[in-house]
Amino acid sequence: MRTANIGRRTAETKIALMLNLDGTGSADIHTGVGFLDHMLNLFASHGRFDLTVACAGDTFVDDHHSVEDIGIALGQAFKQALGDKKGIRRYGHIILPMDEALILCAVDLSGRSCLRYGLQIPTEKVGTFDTELVEEFMQGFTREAGLNLHLKQLDGTNSHHIIEGAFKALARALRTAVSIDPDCADAVPSTKGVLE
Repeated sequence: MRTANIGRRTAETKIALMLNLDGTGSADIHTGVGFLDHMLNLFASHGRFDLTVACAGDTFVDDHHSVEDIGIALGQAFKQALGDKKGIRRYGHIILPMDEALILCAVDLSGRSCLRYGLQIPTEKVGTFDTELVEEFMQGFTREAGLNLHLKQLDGTNSHHIIEGAFKALARALRTAVSIDPDCADAVPSTKGVLE
């Protein structure tokens, strides 16, 4: 079972997160940040990951700590669930349309953290959600998961569509990258013999 249970507690947030990489897309998300709930539900569904997230955070300050720390916890969960990464495809990519928005996402589960973030979100907020927090989430996730993530906006004018396209694209690219390659199910996909 490629699963993970992550508990993260700081003075700012208390998070419980469960992940199953080989799930059906089932999600039970309660982050305290409505827009992030929506994005993580989409992420689970499009990645076919079973995902449970509960967060009690200091949203009376703002949503920053909750969003960043959930990204961190989700990255830790992917790293834990992947284990030695034996048999995975390692790479995944997609160009995903979301109405007028078009998002390119490519991932490499290399064990090394690198984020190349290229979203130009035109508004500061979607509802009450600060759109700059998308990058904070992706930074925390990328760093803790130990992956290369290239996220580029090729088109788009609607902030909601751009962000939604990014989360869906990330899920779809990861779905491919974490899948087992039947041609080399017993090997780590690296000439070094390890992905770290």
